Amino acid sequence: MSQEGCCQLGQQEQMTAEHVLVRCDVYCDWQDRPPVYRLFVGGELFTERTYIWQEQYLEEVIPVYAEPGEYHIRYELVPPSQGTLVIKNQRVSSGPGTIVNNVLKVIAHAST
Repeated sequence: MSQEGCCQLGQQEQMTAEHVLVRCDVYCDWQDRPPVYRLFVGGELFTERTYIWQEQYLEEVIPVYAEPGEYHIRYELVPPSQGTLVIKNQRVSSGPGTIVNNVLKVIAHAST
């Protein structure tokens, strides 16, 4: 993932991409036809899936390899899909990052 407007510190310190693993629980309430949904991370399409399960939450695993910065995580139903998409329990399970209100903050890992 790229990030615009990266600030330069001191002697043009180079940013290093970090590995962050994000998890969340996904649920879709639907009838008739299974809906299709898309997941975007930082404005880039991460995946498009058909939600075929009924009355069941699934754990979504989102591996992110990105430079330090903030990346918005967004889900959307693909028209003409009908249903209600519920995303809960977003969390960083590994790597240098935090997530609050659908925004992943990748943190620069201290070099040794």
